[in-house]
Amino acid sequence: MFILYTYDMGTFSFKLSDEKINTLKDTFKEYITPNKNEYIDTFIQKQDLTISIYKSNKVVFQGNDAFFYAQAYIDIKKNRQAGSDEVGTGDVFGPVVVCASIVEEDDYPFIEANHITDSKALEDNFIMKIGPELTNRFKHSLLILDNSRYNEVHKTNNLNMIKAKMHNKAYVNLLSKGYSMPSEAYVDQFCDISTYFEYLSEEKDVYRNLIFETKAEAKYPAVAVSSIISRYAFLSYMDKLEKQYDFKFHKGASEQVDNDIKLFIDKYGKNKLNEVAKLHFKNFEPYNI
Repeated sequence: MFILYTYDMGTFSFKLSDEKINTLKDTFKEYITPNKNEYIDTFIQKQDLTISIYKSNKVVFQGNDAFFYAQAYIDIKKNRQAGSDEVGTGDVFGPVVVCASIVEEDDYPFIEANHITDSKALEDNFIMKIGPELTNRFKHSLLILDNSRYNEVHKTNNLNMIKAKMHNKAYVNLLSKGYSMPSEAYVDQFCDISTYFEYLSEEKDVYRNLIFETKAEAKYPAVAVSSIISRYAFLSYMDKLEKQYDFKFHKGASEQVDNDIKLFIDKYGKNKLNEVAKLHFKNFEPYNI
């Protein structure tokens, strides 16, 4: 059974059976490298990837290609299921997008043939190509919180509270569309379960039949589908935003984004930032916004 211990960007850690470990060693046998760690049975090193196989059967994939290789050893559950995920919370510019989707048992040949997985492991050009097909094929509920509304809501709701309310609304919307909900619905966990439902204490309708797991998009295809649909919606929104303002917005919260902020203010002034950015990011501290 797959057991996820830790996940960080570029790092996946879990236990494998003896059979899977032997397969892993055989697959990467030409990259096995000597190591001096007494707890490590086998150390594998290739470009942009290291794999540490511990004597306890714990395996750690690290590097830029970690997800690409690790996902082959993750036990993916294939049943009728629902799942939700969000995009845009780590980006200074652009909206927050949440999607909840339903995957039927007969969807799995399509999912496998098209390599549907976590959107963070996919190129944006692939997402723009496959996104419309997913939105047409899968039952889903998509929510887009634009920047003006986000900045207003964030005055009284922290980011996790906003995410909880959007995930909940996405599931409630699936019900309101008359869809038969699967017995299992997964949320890519971003806070304690009790805290999640505390955030929803004043909501009229709360969908409670949820299973919370970290890195759920790697294990549950419904979460992966939602991740891609969300990313597709986010990218499409950003394309429209760039055309509207005749401006190139970089994603994330990097130094490039800092430069974008300065250029945008020079072109449009501070007041227009409310329409294109999440103003609580530290990137805005030099501007007293």
